[in-house]
Amino acid sequence: MSAQKKVAFYTLGCKLNFSETSTIARNFQNEGFERVEFEEIADIYVINTCSVTDNADKRFKSIVKSALKKNENAFLIAIGCYAQLKPEELAAVDGVDLVLGATEKFKVTDYINDLSKNNMGEVHSCEIEDADFYVGSYSIGDRTRAFLKVQDGCDYKCTYCTIPLARGISRSDTLQNVLNNAKEISDKGIKEIVLTGVNIGDYGKGEFGNKKHEHTFFELVQALDKVDGIHRLRISSIEPNLLKNETIDFVASSNSFVPHFHIPLQSGSDVLLKRMKRRYMSKVYTDRVSQIKAAMPNACIGVDVIVGFPGETDELFLETYNYLNELDISYLHVFTYSERPNTEAVDMDGVVPKNKRAKRSKMLRGLSVKKRRAFYESQIGNTLTVLFESENKEGYIHGFTENYVKVKTPWNPELVNTLHKVTLTEIDEDGLVRFNFIAKQVSA
Repeated sequence: MSAQKKVAFYTLGCKLNFSETSTIARNFQNEGFERVEFEEIADIYVINTCSVTDNADKRFKSIVKSALKKNENAFLIAIGCYAQLKPEELAAVDGVDLVLGATEKFKVTDYINDLSKNNMGEVHSCEIEDADFYVGSYSIGDRTRAFLKVQDGCDYKCTYCTIPLARGISRSDTLQNVLNNAKEISDKGIKEIVLTGVNIGDYGKGEFGNKKHEHTFFELVQALDKVDGIHRLRISSIEPNLLKNETIDFVASSNSFVPHFHIPLQSGSDVLLKRMKRRYMSKVYTDRVSQIKAAMPNACIGVDVIVGFPGETDELFLETYNYLNELDISYLHVFTYSERPNTEAVDMDGVVPKNKRAKRSKMLRGLSVKKRRAFYESQIGNTLTVLFESENKEGYIHGFTENYVKVKTPWNPELVNTLHKVTLTEIDEDGLVRFNFIAKQVSA
């Protein structure tokens, strides 16, 4: 394949998708392709899809149209969760040439010897039972932080979720490979690593192709904390029943792990948690938040919550709202329930009208704004360390403290990807925090 061929990528969905896109992009570059931005003219466009919500599904067609506007003869490839769940549907979208499933996506360059446009998309998709091996991934070059994949798949049977159908059984990277990847990321000058996976608290299962746990998530955290050169380690979404006290206490005294947790709740109603087949009740969640705040009073805690799940009456929604309102959390990620084929929930009674779902979503998003503002206000006057991002946004550079307070200051390219001690001073009209520098760069 000619070295002049250009490839561009678009990623929908989660941090895990971003880590896999980055790894697939490096595979292309190793084969002699030139990676360009998605906004540029390319010979190949790769779209990494998501199927968590209806919205992610619908965005796919508009992204395809956007690519074809840049180059109507471009070769379009769909990969990712939606590509595994609905390959024929994606293949039928006008302009799509190739659809690859859960295992095939990591061998994408093997399928593109001919870049001629097809009348109908060609599908190469495995049975999800065949997605039983692990492919490591991490993102670099895209951000000042890297997403490091440590685990894939899920053995849980939540009644609303298609991810086990899209990604297969729970399986993990080997501990040594995770440590090697973390060191490789650190050696490239990246200051922060975010651990990601489908169910990272289940880390260790399937580490060497068997179902038992060779290591635990806590052992992974302990080992990563000893890797030289890593400035920050951040735990992404982790199930409350898998976030153990030993992990919380270790993070509180860690050299590298930061006081920020994102813990899915989904509902504050035990009635709905049972219908969702979640593996905890609200008391467990309350205990996790209390344990974190006792060990790390300034910790940031993010929450995933679903509104409009079948059976969510006005009373049960208010139970969730009031529970979250009283809980010492920092922000919410609100998901409006959408019916997904091949899930238990799609056949449940008590369907919530879409206008009610939208109203409830708006209420919780408003609560999230209130919670984030209160958390930011609690941090004013504190001395924290900021890692600055790489974008110039309307004349400002943004960054995040270790406990995920977003700050801003006038653009200065010398600040990009550097760590600085600051004192937080005030919240501006955009809801971001201003600060005073109190120390020169913490590290190179």
